[in-house]
Amino acid sequence: MKHMKHASTILRAAIAAALAASSWANAAELHSYRALALTSAGDRLAAIESGDSSGGKRPHAALAIRDAATGKILTQYDPCASCSYDQPSWSADGQALAFIATDGKAGTATLYVARGADVKPLATVKGVASTATFSPDGKQIALLATVGAKKLTGATQAGAPLVGEIGSEEDEQRIAVVPAAGGELRLVSPNDTFVYEYDWAPDGKGFAVTSAKGNGDNNWWVATLGYVDAASGALRVIAAPKMQMNLPRVSPDGKTVAFVGGLMSDFGSIGGDVFAVPVTGGEPVNLTPNYAGTFNGISWRGNSILTSALVGSDFAVVALDPARKTSRTLWSGPVTASGSRDGRFVFNGDGTLAASVHEDFTHAQHIVAGRMPKLAAITHDNDSAEPQVTARSVTWKNEGFNVQGWLISALNVDASVKHPMVVQVHGGPAAAVTPRYVSGGERDNNTTRALLRKGYFIFMPNPRGSYGQGLAFTQANKRDFGGGDWRDINAGIDAVLASAPVDGNRLGLMGHSYGGFMTMWGVTHSVRFKAAVAGAGIANWISYYGQNGIDQWMIPFFGASAYDDPAIYRKLSPIETIKTAKTPTLIYVGERDVECPPAQSIEFWHGLKAMGVDTKLVIYEGEGHGIRNPEHSKDLVQRSVAWFDDHLK
Repeated sequence: MKHMKHASTILRAAIAAALAASSWANAAELHSYRALALTSAGDRLAAIESGDSSGGKRPHAALAIRDAATGKILTQYDPCASCSYDQPSWSADGQALAFIATDGKAGTATLYVARGADVKPLATVKGVASTATFSPDGKQIALLATVGAKKLTGATQAGAPLVGEIGSEEDEQRIAVVPAAGGELRLVSPNDTFVYEYDWAPDGKGFAVTSAKGNGDNNWWVATLGYVDAASGALRVIAAPKMQMNLPRVSPDGKTVAFVGGLMSDFGSIGGDVFAVPVTGGEPVNLTPNYAGTFNGISWRGNSILTSALVGSDFAVVALDPARKTSRTLWSGPVTASGSRDGRFVFNGDGTLAASVHEDFTHAQHIVAGRMPKLAAITHDNDSAEPQVTARSVTWKNEGFNVQGWLISALNVDASVKHPMVVQVHGGPAAAVTPRYVSGGERDNNTTRALLRKGYFIFMPNPRGSYGQGLAFTQANKRDFGGGDWRDINAGIDAVLASAPVDGNRLGLMGHSYGGFMTMWGVTHSVRFKAAVAGAGIANWISYYGQNGIDQWMIPFFGASAYDDPAIYRKLSPIETIKTAKTPTLIYVGERDVECPPAQSIEFWHGLKAMGVDTKLVIYEGEGHGIRNPEHSKDLVQRSVAWFDDHLK
């Protein structure tokens, strides 16, 4: 009991810190929208929204219900002033809305149901909960619950302190069911299995799930697709393909499960092709072979599937015919789209109406909605936010691949002189840089914004291994980290130098996670860069294999474990070529990073010091894979900008 009390205290602190950080991220004068939910009739739209900050205080997010045609706010729900809210979900008849409120101070998660102006709590979990959805008949509500959780769910969250007997107790996220009219919460799925995602079967008798036994942070990469019986809790495996799976969705006739499958480096970073498999089990069939883009959303509508996808530089809505394996683009645009648990867009019952949150480099977030294929802005809270940068998509060819990236600079840059440029490599590697609004807020704890204000160009490439060019492109850096992807980045830099007023002798390099590894790789394989900032990187894949909390992610990318094929791990380790390093490098990492433990940053820093290279190392107390504490973020921005100023200006 003493151990559980200690774990509960840690969890409450972790939740409180995460909530504070996520609130502050939206505090810089802008209205934010996320987690859309559209009624089946398409008349009302729910969103989690936070408004402008006031007097430097962090804004509190609430649930807003808007008219889907006009954007007018009809009502708001905010039953817990100290809570954050999770993805809302409408009942099939549109009369009720379910959502979960997490109270960081209490370490609890409460399921609420709103009907009109009436909001009632139905059940409270001591721990963590998310993803509430109504059963098809509206009589039950399912959710994912981790009772007695020792940390926030996900490998990017700060890990529990490594004290006592390690691995003796694992958090298990399970499906729970509560009567919609009120009653006892019942845990349904097996108690030895971590459920990542679920979808109700249309008869309400079970769920399609992705799940794995053992540690939930580590085993998503080897999760199977299964079916959980709602009455008995029995789990049977439908398919166990050698790929990562997201968004299992059951067809309206209950016969088929569709999902996005492919090579994915992080849970929640969704990308791949669309596959389908019978609910009774079998071999998944690729419905989108050779598609020149990356799917990231699935919504069944009758016998068709509405999907969202990243195609080159554009987000798109794509309709799939599973029987013919054909696709048809309904809408596309050079924006970043974000939507709901089904993907980047939400749709009404017959799929004729859609909604999404859109932004790009020069336009702040706004909700768009309308009858496909025409979408128009229905919110205008951020209309006064003016463009702060100039941005353009850069495309180039390298070794037979089409590659794309983004180049941004401050407005009205003097093209008669050459400017310093920082190359920013994204994490993943299975991810992509897409357009995000760059604000002019001085309080923003964002290194990119700070560098732009000081006259730097920023180049953000999407090399092989990224999303947006098809599954083969995403898979093209397997067993080749720092190979073809690094050559793609350098070819992209050459393309920028040939077309923009950038000084090739004043180049910087930075990145976080996989981008941190690529930064470490870059400074040990090139003298092209005059300064670098490596965040949460990997210096030595051999030692990393035994240190990180998610070693299962490495098998799909390396082909074998470090014990079975150590040669490839050594070959791709920056520490192996540390003697060639000459670039001044600032290194930072979170103290409790599960994905990229601080020992990796220490090892690289130690190597650079031994080589006499100018270097500094900062380890941020209590942080996980992301640096979330506002004061830590501010410190990191100041250090990073000063580092580049000292070496590039």
